[in-house]
Amino acid sequence: MNNKSNIGLIGLAVMGENLVMNMANHGFNVSVFNRSPERTDKFLAGGAKGKTIKGFHTLEEFVASLESPKKVMMMVKAGTPVDDLIEQLIPLMEKGDVIIDGGNSHYPDTNRRTAYVESRGLFFIGTGVSGGEEGALKGPSIMPGGSRAAWELVKPIFQTIAAKVEGGTPCCEWVGENGAGHFVKMVHNGIEYGDMQLICEAYQIMKDRLHLSPDEMSAVFAEWNKGELDSYLIEITADILKFKNEEGKHLVDLILDAAGQKGTGQWTAKAALELGVPLTLITESVFSRSLSAMKEERVLAADTLKDKRLQDIKTNRQEDLKKAIEEIRQALYAAKIISYTQGYMLMQAAAKEYGWNLNYGGIALMWRGGCIIRSAFLGKIKEAYERDSTLTNLLLDPFFRGQIEKSQSSWRKVVSEAILTGIPVPALSASISFFDGYRSERLPANLLQAQRDYFGAHTYERIDRRRGEFFHTQWI
Repeated sequence: MNNKSNIGLIGLAVMGENLVMNMANHGFNVSVFNRSPERTDKFLAGGAKGKTIKGFHTLEEFVASLESPKKVMMMVKAGTPVDDLIEQLIPLMEKGDVIIDGGNSHYPDTNRRTAYVESRGLFFIGTGVSGGEEGALKGPSIMPGGSRAAWELVKPIFQTIAAKVEGGTPCCEWVGENGAGHFVKMVHNGIEYGDMQLICEAYQIMKDRLHLSPDEMSAVFAEWNKGELDSYLIEITADILKFKNEEGKHLVDLILDAAGQKGTGQWTAKAALELGVPLTLITESVFSRSLSAMKEERVLAADTLKDKRLQDIKTNRQEDLKKAIEEIRQALYAAKIISYTQGYMLMQAAAKEYGWNLNYGGIALMWRGGCIIRSAFLGKIKEAYERDSTLTNLLLDPFFRGQIEKSQSSWRKVVSEAILTGIPVPALSASISFFDGYRSERLPANLLQAQRDYFGAHTYERIDRRRGEFFHTQWI
């Protein structure tokens, strides 16, 4: 009788434990290992008790417990710990076995690791896993990339434990070669930064310009969640705003306004710079977190850099409340379209750079359930790429073009009034600036090129000559 495990998992932090429970709940036999044996024992005596889960105190015993071809999934801290663990696993595994990195690794590391592990006769998968603790347990979005031959070996497990959408379709499909899976997960996290920042800006406008209470704003977000903005982040924002502590005070008002970040947003912005993609909204969202962290300096500046005219405009303005809220909703929706547009531009540029064959509609489907940015909106992106698999930009799709046209007036009004009343809206304003730049047939870069040629002889092209022919002028 074969009592070998179908898969092994290393790293029993919350995400690792929940993934193991998810696998066991779906009938898979799972072996587990943790650097700290006490953690393994505690898990086996707790949540794993009575389930098809076996724990081991040595890597040798752990690997030996797996059926061939062996599949080992690592859920450990990104960076050196992943490389160290790979080195320990390779001597214990055989040709055709699979090492899987399910952590938040940087895609260049996954590119390197795929080549290295394959050179040792094994397969490597770098997979994004999104959905947080709840998603890991109940069904995450899984974005695997790496050794293509390894996909069929892990597909039955991954697609079984992944979140499901309409028709039982799993939010998991092969993404592409080497680091493609982790790149797509990185872009997911960048879009997550953008979504969260846009929601926060809508919240601040309603709070500071419309003077709505947390309960009133909670009701607004709950209503928005029934329509075009239906999403996990809008849903939890409604929950957060109405939550009160034991003293009956809204907890959101007691939380320090200094945001944290783990680095994936910065990776996204850096990749955009390296690939020459104008990822303005997501980058502003990263910078907004950095600015929020300057709390003490901002408190000083607030007292020093007062502008009473802005305060007067803010407090004296009278508007129809229902209309104003709808305008904010439309502005948020239009900016959300820009955020995803930029994210898809980045994936398209990476695919060209690294030779990845990305399924853009399939990626939208993978994000449709289980992950933090899950929303009804993603179904529209999938439909756009089903209409035209060669679509170069989401803004050129008939549906999204129509949505932008419908929301544009409100979008401009909300951004301009926020600026006039001194409310910072970096992501909202970046979104409309990008839109205006993208739809401009002629930008002032002609003057910029003249300046570069003036001080550095960098040359320029001319509109009355063929592209690729360069000129230099002696300006003095």
